[in-house]
Amino acid sequence: MDPRVIVVGGGYGGIAAAKALDEVADVTLVEPREAFLHNVATLRAAVDPTWADRIFIPYDKLLSRGRVVRDAAVEVRPDEVRLSSGERLEPDYLVLATGSTGPFPSRIDATAQASAVERLHAAHTALDRASGVLLLGGGAVGLEFAGEIAAAWPGRPVTVVDPGPELLGGRFPDALRADLARQLDELGVRVLLGTRLDTPPRTPAGAVRPFTVRTGAGETLAADLWFPCYGSTVPTTYLTPELATARRPDGRLAVTEHLRVHGHERVFAVGDLNDTPELKMGRAAGAQGETAAANIRALIEGGPLTAYAPFADGILLTLGPAGGVGYAPEFGLLDAAATAQFKATFRLEHFRELLGAD
Repeated sequence: MDPRVIVVGGGYGGIAAAKALDEVADVTLVEPREAFLHNVATLRAAVDPTWADRIFIPYDKLLSRGRVVRDAAVEVRPDEVRLSSGERLEPDYLVLATGSTGPFPSRIDATAQASAVERLHAAHTALDRASGVLLLGGGAVGLEFAGEIAAAWPGRPVTVVDPGPELLGGRFPDALRADLARQLDELGVRVLLGTRLDTPPRTPAGAVRPFTVRTGAGETLAADLWFPCYGSTVPTTYLTPELATARRPDGRLAVTEHLRVHGHERVFAVGDLNDTPELKMGRAAGAQGETAAANIRALIEGGPLTAYAPFADGILLTLGPAGGVGYAPEFGLLDAAATAQFKATFRLEHFRELLGAD
């Protein structure tokens, strides 16, 4: 009988691990979503309704031998996964790939595709009605969303507020951040750095309703729509004490170079859930899923384990369909045209192929 592998979470890392192990193990992927969500493209989908359905890809052709169970893991220990339905799964190997959560629209918590698409359409309607937009958080999410909005509605006032002193935390070359600032200025996006609000807007996020707020410096900002663009968290309440002991202060799980959860030979954690020292992006999660799968395969068949090599800092930050900035050590700086070309489809075709949708 093939060894049983349970993959908890059907995001970028989970689908990569499950797919890679399908031919050598009895794989069960546990995921509460109805379909895979191509999360990288959610901000585009919020401003362009033609993307709303495209970013969802069915799971039904991901595995040829294994199965995808639409359910949520509510209690996970090294040798057992209990689902919300009451079903209990007993893995020989376990891959934890539950990702992170955050505010809409950078993250979507709806598990039914129709509900998620409805929220994206509602966001577009609100943006179309708004006369001014305030985004709280000037990291990659806030800046990309600002660029998407400004490109879709030219002339619409968009203001980004962030307490940090530099764009992107000073993490990338000065030339990239200078080009980013230039493009944002040309789009009409106002970025207030080193700034906090005295109190958050009193209106609900995503609702079109006039409001004013004051910054710590005493400036009054007026808009009628706002979104939070910060505050991602790593959900781990499903972990029992045996696994929770590996949890670090930020909630992420400590892993070895082979992506094993510390203290557990047959439990792996990939993607946003673990503490690998790199930017948490979809490409890293996918690479980690493949590495974890390779190591499980090595344990099954006998052979050396593979150490995971974290990605060096890199970024592709779009500012609408025609703008953006990029950097990778192997390529150097990328201008607006190159960035837009790289992310024109958000690699949607790659994930459709991986999930057997084409």
